[in-house]
Amino acid sequence: MLLNIDLGELREESETLYGYANLANIACGGHAGDDASMRRAVLRCLAHGTLVGAHPSYPDRDGFGRRAVAMSPDALRTSIGEQCARLAVIARDLGGAVLFVKAHGVLYHDAGREPAVADAVVGGAMDALGSGVTLIGPPRAALASAAARVHLGYAREGFADRATHADGTLVSRDEPDALLVDPAVCAEHARAIVLRGDADTVCVHGDTAGAVHIARAVRAALDTLVEA
Repeated sequence: MLLNIDLGELREESETLYGYANLANIACGGHAGDDASMRRAVLRCLAHGTLVGAHPSYPDRDGFGRRAVAMSPDALRTSIGEQCARLAVIARDLGGAVLFVKAHGVLYHDAGREPAVADAVVGGAMDALGSGVTLIGPPRAALASAAARVHLGYAREGFADRATHADGTLVSRDEPDALLVDPAVCAEHARAIVLRGDADTVCVHGDTAGAVHIARAVRAALDTLVEA
């Protein structure tokens, strides 16, 4: 059970998060990140033995990828491919490799619901990284079906630091109590996700207030379950 953390988004980001993450989803230019931040993030992954993943989004730096962007499937596929390839070049130059792709923000949700968007994300990821890459996304989603059609690996994700509706979808950030910031609550939420058996990886957001404390508690909870 991997702990994945969305990273490379903030200038003042704690390196400690890379030590708790099994997998880092690194912002690669769409909503945040540049060559310097990607290089720093990859170096931290290599130093801590953390797997490298790409975290592409709609090209929307002003909105931090939290707004839908109207674009054709072909244009979206090209954008995803360019973002992933940009990170892949940096990782390769440093002796690493990008093994995972997880869409960010609104793109994550759109790819979960809309087959055309899901196909564009899968296509862009494969264009840049080949058929050995693994997609991360919601369980029972359009993205999972798109990955299955081309025999691409897929990891079902749950969120330790986000509230969810009864159907498993995330509560909007605009709603009260959508973000979970108590480390003990997040750890218990992560345990519940694992015990339900509907996720292969659990996420903590690196830009959440108190992310280091949350990541520490969640990683400990996950490690305890694995040992059991």
